[in-house]
Amino acid sequence: MSIHKYEVFVKVVELGSLTKAAELLGFTQSGISHTLSALEAEFGFTLLIRNRSGVKLTMNGEQVLRPIREILQWNEQLKQEVAAIHGLEVGTLTVGTFTSVSVHWLPDMIKQFRREYPYIEFKLMEGGYLEIEQWIEAGVVDCGFLSLPTREKFEVIPLKKDRMLAIVAKEHPISSAPYFPLPQIAHEDFIIPKTGSDYDVRRVLEKAGIVPNIKFSAGDDYAIMAMVEKGLGMSILPELVLKRQNYNITMLELEERSFRSLGIAVNSIKHASPATRRFLKHVEQWLKVNI
Repeated sequence: MSIHKYEVFVKVVELGSLTKAAELLGFTQSGISHTLSALEAEFGFTLLIRNRSGVKLTMNGEQVLRPIREILQWNEQLKQEVAAIHGLEVGTLTVGTFTSVSVHWLPDMIKQFRREYPYIEFKLMEGGYLEIEQWIEAGVVDCGFLSLPTREKFEVIPLKKDRMLAIVAKEHPISSAPYFPLPQIAHEDFIIPKTGSDYDVRRVLEKAGIVPNIKFSAGDDYAIMAMVEKGLGMSILPELVLKRQNYNITMLELEERSFRSLGIAVNSIKHASPATRRFLKHVEQWLKVNI
């Protein structure tokens, strides 16, 4: 068994390219190719199909990817446990996150965490809720921030309730109202986040029994705000997303107050690495002091 070969294999799969993996790992492309060939010879079957557009997992490759990731996770945990015995705090922590948490929470969270654990490295992977759930389940990330509820198999630490607010252009007739009337949403052009990031908004709409007139779908919260600013429609976004934004828009409480529940999830707290367990505890403490 070669941990090095497994690391190369997983990195090539994540990046979809031998060239990108070589650049990131500091190897030549031929070195990466040789390592993969050696692993395939060791297993006795082909793991990857290589072509001009990149690489693709074979069926056999898909079958072994998850156990290989688990081996790498256990190896990382072993290294951290050994380091802890020697009085050191080392390791790499991979966190799944989304834009508002990445911008407004994580910079200070990590800064304060690294004061106590300066040798723990962070890798952030940003995506939609669905992607983060898949990353947690597959072991691609050690933990991930999510909007709750999430998959029952995860262990979750609830963190904060975040208000959902309507946003309209400053010139909108309702911009000076005390709140946004829910029935009015059905008569507005609506801008919705992309699939996988739209759960919070759709929960609000479904609870109110509203079928929105969706004109645009955008993958970035700031793109949605920019479109609202230009009068292309209205939207509903979480308050954390709207924090410290500079767009010329009006934020309105919804007629019936709605929230998203934010949390951080892992496959298993018991089997999480020492660095992950310390970070989970730190996140809870940080929110109590700072939010």
